[in-house]
Amino acid sequence: MKPLSACPRSVLAAIKGVLTDIDETLSTAGRLTAEAYGALAALKSAGFTVIPVTGRPAGWCDHIARFWPVDAVVGENGAFWMWHDAESGKLRTRFIQSEAERADGRRRLERVKAEILRDVPGSALSSDQAYRLADLSIDYCEDVPALPRAEVERIVKIFEAHGARAKVSSIHVNGWFGDYDKLTATRTMMAELFGVDLERAREAYVFAGDSPNDSPMFGFFPNAVGVANVTDFAEIMPRLPAWITTARSGAGFVELAEALLAARR
Repeated sequence: MKPLSACPRSVLAAIKGVLTDIDETLSTAGRLTAEAYGALAALKSAGFTVIPVTGRPAGWCDHIARFWPVDAVVGENGAFWMWHDAESGKLRTRFIQSEAERADGRRRLERVKAEILRDVPGSALSSDQAYRLADLSIDYCEDVPALPRAEVERIVKIFEAHGARAKVSSIHVNGWFGDYDKLTATRTMMAELFGVDLERAREAYVFAGDSPNDSPMFGFFPNAVGVANVTDFAEIMPRLPAWITTARSGAGFVELAEALLAARR
């Protein structure tokens, strides 16, 4: 990872869109700062395509798509995307799986949930689980005392033993049944909703993130940016971003936004 300040101005000036994780990339210590929200708004006003790509639930994404200065939002690690259709004035949702597939996944996840909560003391359902439609979210440090990394990995292994996919964020372990993740959903969304072939246009988009569930995005986008706290997970991440900010969390996102806006000017 190289300092974002070393990224050539020509590279930054060619960026058309910003995809970003939310927790500890936009937020700071669990709160969305005015500065980070303002950076989102400034990017949108400047003509960038702005899309959060998050592990957070459908309930949150409904709010984000309606009220934030964004073009769309990918939620639950790629289970769907939502956008506010300006022409109709309505919120739209596109799921990756059918309702029958999601219902089957939820039934199977009930067994996984019971085993994790029984076998990993200190773990808990995330506080936003009630607002989820496709995955199971286990809290390991947001509203519970932080679990050791070995226990976090134990949660991952229980998911995988049941045949589920599992991803670690900065606060949760999310698991689901289905062959999708943040990257596959983002590529499909960009093609369907915006007519963009990311395979060809990947250099024109930045992804900002901080944790292991962002690793596929880091590996795909040549100009991916990690906020400084990405180093907290670097040793367990198969793919790292090309660039890294000086500041952590939301302040790091502001740093990225300012660099993009300055390059465009």
